[in-house]
Amino acid sequence: MIKTLSIITLLLSCLLYNGCAVNPATGENQIMLVSSSQEAEMGRQYAPEVEKQLGGRISNSALQNYVSSVGQRIARVSHLPNSQFSYTAVNDDSINAMALPGGYIFITKGLLSKLNSEAQLAGILGHETAHVTARHAAQAMTTQIGMDLALSVASDHSSAGAAQMANIGSQLISLRYSREHENQADSIGMDYMVRAGYSPNAMIETMEILERESQSRSIEFFSTHPNPGNRKQTLQEQIYVNNYPSGKTGDSDYKQFVLNNL
Repeated sequence: MIKTLSIITLLLSCLLYNGCAVNPATGENQIMLVSSSQEAEMGRQYAPEVEKQLGGRISNSALQNYVSSVGQRIARVSHLPNSQFSYTAVNDDSINAMALPGGYIFITKGLLSKLNSEAQLAGILGHETAHVTARHAAQAMTTQIGMDLALSVASDHSSAGAAQMANIGSQLISLRYSREHENQADSIGMDYMVRAGYSPNAMIETMEILERESQSRSIEFFSTHPNPGNRKQTLQEQIYVNNYPSGKTGDSDYKQFVLNNL
C-alpha cells in the first residue's frame, strides 16, 4: 500500500510540476522539479557571488585561458556539448573544486597548485562537468537549500537582498553530493577525459594526491566529496574493463601555463 501511494505521489508530482525528465547523462527517467533553463538561470545569478566568496578569479589571463580550454575540451565531448560551460580558476587557497547548476565550474588556486599535469586537471574538470550533465546539483539543492527559495531568487534577482544572495552562495559552495552521485561523476568524468584525449590514469593520480594531502591536514575537498581511497579501485576497474588508450598527460604545458603563473 505504501509503495502504491509513493508511485501515485510521484506521478502526481510529474503532472503538477511537469517535472518528468530523462537525465541526459544517465538516461534514467527522473522527477525534476526544476527545468534545465531554471538551472541555467540559477547559475547565472549565483556564479558571481560564489566567485566573490572564493576570492575572485585569478588575474592571469594565460592561466585562465588554459584552464578554460581544458574545460571546453571536456564540455565538447560531454552529454551536453551544445550547452554553455564556464571554467574559472579562483584565488581561494583551499583544495577544492565545485560545479554550480547550469555549468559554472570553479577550481581553486590551492588545488591547482597540487596538481602536476593537464590530464589531472582534466580529471577534476571532467568530474565536475559530470555533476552538471547528470543534474546532481538540482537534486541536491532540493533537500539541502530548498528549491523554492533558490528558484524565487533566481526568477526575481532584483528582489533578492545582498545578504540573501550571499547566504545561498555560501550554501552552494558547501553543497554535498551523495556517494552515488560522486561515483557517477567519477565514472562519467573519466569517460569524458578519455574522449577528450587524456590519460585516464591521471584521475587515479589525482585521488592519490588528495589522499596524501589529507594525511597532513584537513582539506576542504573532503567536506563536499567523499574520501577518494575506496574510489580508486572502482576507477582502476573501469580503466581495465574499457581498455582505455593511454592518452595525453601534458605535464610541461601544465607547468608553463599554471604552475608558473600561480
